[in-house]
Amino acid sequence: MIRAAAPADVQAIHDMIQELAEYEQEPDAVVATAADLAASLFADTPLCHALVAEAEDGQTVGFALWFVTYSTWQGRHGVYLEDLYVRPSHRGSGHGKRLLVALAALAHERGYGRFEWSVLDWNEPSIEFYRRMGAQPVSGWTRYRLSGPALEAAAGTAHD
Repeated sequence: MIRAAAPADVQAIHDMIQELAEYEQEPDAVVATAADLAASLFADTPLCHALVAEAEDGQTVGFALWFVTYSTWQGRHGVYLEDLYVRPSHRGSGHGKRLLVALAALAHERGYGRFEWSVLDWNEPSIEFYRRMGAQPVSGWTRYRLSGPALEAAAGTAHD
C-alpha cells in the first residue's frame, strides 16, 4: 500500500534515510534529526512531502520524499524526487515501482510537466530500474551545489 506519510511515520522515514546514506557510502552525512524531518513534512505549509510504502503486515518498508519545482520553459510545476528508498528485505516486491507510479500519477493529476530525480552514476541497480520504468537520463546538464562554508561565503557576499 502506498499512502501519504503521517507524523507516526517520521522515525521510520528517518531510519531509512540513514540506511540510504549508508548504502550511498555517506554514513556520516545525515545531520537531520527526526524532529527536523517532522518539522519539514508537517509544517503549516510544508515545502516537502513524503509517500510511504507499507508491507502487508503494516510495516513501513519504503518512502519517497519529494517537493514541487517549477519550469519557466513549460510554465508549469513539476515534482522533484529527493529520495526513494525501499528496505533491502522488501526490494523486488514492487514497492519502489508503486512509489514512482504514485508520484507520476500525482504529477499528472495536478497538470505538472515534469517528474525528475538524480541517481548516483555508480548505482547501476537503480539506473536499470529507472530505465525499465521508461525514465531517461538528461544529457548535457551538470548538477551544482553550494553547501557548508561555500554557501556561507556566497551568502556573506549578498551585501557586496
